[in-house]
Amino acid sequence: MTEWTNDQELRELVLRELYTPVVGDILDTLGYEHQFLPQPIGPIQNDMKVVGRAMPVLMMDVYGPQEEPFGLMTQALDDLKPGEVYIASGAYNRSANWGEIMTATARVRGAVGAVVDGYHRDTPQVLSQNFPVFSRGNYAQDSGPRMKVADFRVPIEIGAVRIQPGDLVFGDVDGVLIVPESVLEETIMKALEKARGEKLVRKEIEAGMSSTDAFKKYGIL
Repeated sequence: MTEWTNDQELRELVLRELYTPVVGDILDTLGYEHQFLPQPIGPIQNDMKVVGRAMPVLMMDVYGPQEEPFGLMTQALDDLKPGEVYIASGAYNRSANWGEIMTATARVRGAVGAVVDGYHRDTPQVLSQNFPVFSRGNYAQDSGPRMKVADFRVPIEIGAVRIQPGDLVFGDVDGVLIVPESVLEETIMKALEKARGEKLVRKEIEAGMSSTDAFKKYGIL
């Protein structure tokens, strides 16, 4: 039996008790060894955490002014549902792919974060909205004549990670990982067990137990 009955309870549980290293460790044991997004993708402020269902967005490069600037970007933003994470990939990082107005739109629609395989801009204005954003860094170059959204709610890939609509996106200061829906329940339950075990091991070590003995007793390092 799980410790949650809906996505909101799951999100609160993960935010309260888990961190990306322990979830990544469990995914490794289940045979999912390539679930972390590339290392440069991280929170624009270290205390940010994101947990929610993936709403994948496919970006593409363009070169010069477009008849329909930004492609389907506004439609993708307007289609966001409560508890979802806007997660985008596909363009070549020639411009910022997230900013102030996108943040406001996503936040008002109940989304819980954004992860872009690219840059963000309007950093002070984004931070003022208390909305988790993960990117490769800040860069002011406008995306209008350089990138557009080609599709959304479709599978995408970031680095070695394939992301399906509805997968769980979990990010914190140590990185962003994707938990496939097919192993979500097993992953979270085992991660909770491991995280709680790590707290116990730390107490034992702080009380004088050696790391070697602690590992022999608990199998946790």
